[in-house]
Amino acid sequence: MWDRLLTDCHVATLEPVGDGPLGIITNAAIGIQDGRIVRVGRRAELAGYRAQEVVPLGGAWVTPGLIDCHTHLVFGGTRADEHAMRRAGASYEEIARAGGGIASTVERTRASSATELLESARRRLRALMAGGCTTVEVKSGYGLDTRAELRLLNVAKALGSSEPVRIVGTLLALHAMPRGKDRTAFVDEAIDEMLPAVAKAGLATSVDAFCEGIGFLPHEVERLFDAAQNHGLEVRLHAEQLSNRGGAKLAARYHALSCDHLEHVDEDGIAAMAEAGTVAVLLPGAFYALQETRKPPIDLLRAYGVPIAVATDCNPGTSPLLSPTLAMNMACTLFGLSPEEAIAGMTINAARALGLERQIGSLAPGKDADLCVWRVESLAELGYWIGLPGPERRVVGGLDA
Repeated sequence: MWDRLLTDCHVATLEPVGDGPLGIITNAAIGIQDGRIVRVGRRAELAGYRAQEVVPLGGAWVTPGLIDCHTHLVFGGTRADEHAMRRAGASYEEIARAGGGIASTVERTRASSATELLESARRRLRALMAGGCTTVEVKSGYGLDTRAELRLLNVAKALGSSEPVRIVGTLLALHAMPRGKDRTAFVDEAIDEMLPAVAKAGLATSVDAFCEGIGFLPHEVERLFDAAQNHGLEVRLHAEQLSNRGGAKLAARYHALSCDHLEHVDEDGIAAMAEAGTVAVLLPGAFYALQETRKPPIDLLRAYGVPIAVATDCNPGTSPLLSPTLAMNMACTLFGLSPEEAIAGMTINAARALGLERQIGSLAPGKDADLCVWRVESLAELGYWIGLPGPERRVVGGLDA
């Protein structure tokens, strides 16, 4: 006897079954046992199975739980003042070089207690959860020394222990230069102290960097990635957001899980990503907030078959976005993704960007029973409404959350 049987629903499995690119099964049912999916199929096919709890969903749509695969969720303060500066014409780079940007968040983060960081991040996390997220990646990067980065990742871990959501920690080891620190000394610390400490503590599954003129250069990122792989950690990269530094090709050489942003990526970079199996993570919230005009080359990504994910990039300065469905809407309206691509972008392709596609991101036997129940007429509504309140029901590990 199964634990639960969800019936009278239409299911987007995101598997190569059913109809269309989303693997749709109409008039479906889902069997759940021990927190995992044991069967997905047409309702009539599952009619002979028994469960301790049968949950009729009244014709609702069911998708995998949404996955926000790129956030900077733990930080102190806000940067609302920079919003006003940008409205007055200042660019992201001008604000950063004037002492604002990431550096200002670092100061406020260092001045915040662990409890303050936890509770402010919890509020943001709950907004993402209300929007349908069952998995949220959380980067460090606002500490800029070993002890502070460990503190941020421990806060992220505490969030996952106290809320019904999966938290995936990422060490953003090279995010920005600390004020007054020698550049070579900081890169050395990130590689020789920070990374080994995080790996030993098991607080992150991957290592990230900001490869940009106002961030870190390719040779510095290469050193970091070499060390990350020596410690058994995956790599990801903020690449080609403001300029083309060859980050996509660099990341592909290391078989990075993902390259994120990609407004300035070229065809060579995309070809390298395709060969390496690297996911393109689009961050339309940052594109919108920074009023950028150069869009990621979606047609080239499609032509090369690069998996496309979508994320909020929730952060205090360049993407104060707390709605996964709004991120999907922006991906459609600003970047030209189809509704199906946007849904895949926050489910199976987001799972690939985290290296978790065998566990989550689609609805198939053996996978975790993380799913959302949506009271909509069609799945296109997930990327259509501006301000969609979220799913009617969010299930994590087979249980309502």
